Amino acid sequence: VKEMYQSAVGSLMYAMTCTRPDIAFAVSLVSRYSSNPSAEHVTAVKRIIRYLSGTKNVWLQLGKRSQIQERIMFSNMLIGFCDADWAGDIDQRKSTSGFVFFLGGGAICWSSKRQSTVALSTAEAEYMATTLACQEAIWLKELLTQIGLGMEGEITLLNDNQSALALAKNPTHHSRTKHIAIKYHFVREQLDCGSISLKYCSTADMIADVLTKGLPRVRHEDLTGQLGVGLKA
Repeated sequence: VKEMYQSAVGSLMYAMTCTRPDIAFAVSLVSRYSSNPSAEHVTAVKRIIRYLSGTKNVWLQLGKRSQIQERIMFSNMLIGFCDADWAGDIDQRKSTSGFVFFLGGGAICWSSKRQSTVALSTAEAEYMATTLACQEAIWLKELLTQIGLGMEGEITLLNDNQSALALAKNPTHHSRTKHIAIKYHFVREQLDCGSISLKYCSTADMIADVLTKGLPRVRHEDLTGQLGVGLKA
């Protein structure tokens, strides 16, 4: 059972990485139990496979902006959405980070990953998620430069937590951030040197929300469409 479970999760991870960001959180969740899966976990994997079977007529579309993107984006620049689900992991009480980057209206990079440390607040979890997204933004900018699509100026990161944005922009909150690992303060340096900019995005428009938690069907389908996963027009 263990080998079959790991094989199924690996196949799902391949699909998620290449063209199906809508299953990123679910695959991330079941992959945590690959070393010792139970019958409940096997059932969860089968449910993801049934979901893919029922939606095999949809695929990732590039270059078609959603309503949310039309309201937020003003050019074909690289832009990222980052979010976190505070203490969503019921086993270790760790949070889940999620981010997605768009270029020219199409999703080109996404991630759903459990954070390595326990966050003491929603703001802290969102701050950590923003730092992880910042690292990805820097890498994407370098990659685009190497293939001849150099990005001028700063990369915009959108987050729906005002407290996390304040922590990133104002380093004087020492009493609230002195326990946070040094690596997560990387985002402050990138803000100062102009590599990225942080802007607020309402929770209703936060596309990365689908990458951090299980959502009701209507909300899941809405955000999946915003990611660009849907029927061919």
